[in-house]
Parts: sequence; structure tokens; C-alpha cells
Amino acid sequence: ETQLVESGGGSVQTGGSLILSCVASGFASDDYAVAWFRRAPGKERERIACISRRHGPIYYVDSINGRFTISRDYAKNQVWLNMDNLKPEDTAIYYCAAPIAGWDCGPTAGYRLGTWGQGIQVTVST
Repeated sequence: ETQLVESGGGSVQTGGSLILSCVASGFASDDYAVAWFRRAPGKERERIACISRRHGPIYYVDSINGRFTISRDYAKNQVWLNMDNLKPEDTAIYYCAAPIAGWDCGPTAGYRLGTWGQGIQVTVST
């Protein structure tokens, strides 16, 4: 059974930083993409960053580009999301997710039946 476990969330003030971690287990190989999603209060879940399979490209949504960095350690089966210059609008529950086998950082449909972490709260105050 595949599993993803997030850690590292919490509360910070505007302009602060946090590092989220996502540790994977149960995957047959390291050939899978990993994305970070978030769901802000009253809003739909959105994918904000994705790191492709096989050392492929990285993608960011415009609202976090330049402030957040996704990275990966294949040996540790771990993915991080470094979040700098946090803003109140970054307040959300953050999830890491891996899509179904063979899917990459394309349309999010492949993530619906993929593997999801439990979610972790990030709160940014003014």
C-alpha cells in the first residue's frame, strides 16, 4: 500500500518561512510524480507545485512562483516544499499527492485516484 505522510506545518507571521516534508512509502519504484496541493478556507483545492517523474521538469502556479520551492531526494523517498515570504492568503491545508501510475505533472485528473497525504495546516497571520 502506498502512503504519503506530511509534516512541518504550523503558524507563522507574514513574511515568515516554513518547510513542509512529504515522506513516501510503499511505491514500487521512484518513478512517480509528486505534487503539493492546498485548500484555503472557502476555496477549492488547487495544485500549487509539481515535480515530475524521472528528474523531469518542475511546475509552479503563478501565485507562489518565486516564493515556494519544491525539491526531492530520491534516495530518501522525500519531497519538500520550502515556503518563503508567506502571506495570509497562503493559509490553507496543504497536501502532497502522487498520481496514478504513469501519470505526471499534467492534468490533475490523474491525482483523484492517486495517493494522498493526510494534510497539514499552514496558518499565516498578519
